[in-house]
Amino acid sequence: MRPYERLLLENKAWAEEKTVREPEYFMRLAKAQTPDFLWIGCSDSRVPAELTINAEPGEIFVHRNIANQVITTDFNSLSVVQFAVAVLKVKHVIVCGHYNCGGVKAALQKQRPDLTLVNKWLMHIKDVYRLHQDDIETLPTREAQVDRLVEHNIIEQVYRLAHTSIIQHAWKQERRPSLHGWVYGLDDGIIKELITLTPDHRIESIYQYADPD
Repeated sequence: MRPYERLLLENKAWAEEKTVREPEYFMRLAKAQTPDFLWIGCSDSRVPAELTINAEPGEIFVHRNIANQVITTDFNSLSVVQFAVAVLKVKHVIVCGHYNCGGVKAALQKQRPDLTLVNKWLMHIKDVYRLHQDDIETLPTREAQVDRLVEHNIIEQVYRLAHTSIIQHAWKQERRPSLHGWVYGLDDGIIKELITLTPDHRIESIYQYADPD
């Protein structure tokens, strides 16, 4: 059996088991989605969003990319955020990274000439390192430095969300969503909360959107 064929068989078995347990399961899911959460996570195959929080299909809206970035010139991630906030009306946006992140480790190395696109993506993490270099470099091991940068990166992404017009408009008009920064431990499966920003959070003036005249 070829590897991808196993995936198709597993899908069939999963669908049959769900239908036996709850005959109306897929009919109910097909009608609409009303998730309370947007999850912005890392593409790492070891950190599946739904499994880490034991969520069912339909509970969380998911966007994943290398090192869980929120880049304000990336139409992909911003369109996901806008749809989740403006259309799905999510109550919470979670940025979840993980320790020992390969993207973060790569950002701490020299740029590879064969990965021109990846270099551009990781440049944003290098900028986070530059902002927090003094704190990171005080740690004694490279592993500890990587994990500290992982934490700083998650927190910076939460602030980037808060600096978007999408979030500021929703905060002002509807008092939602709350923003959360979480980090997942690969070695124990436990999620730790790093930061939470609510609609009451005061944004520095240079990041605020001015009211239209």
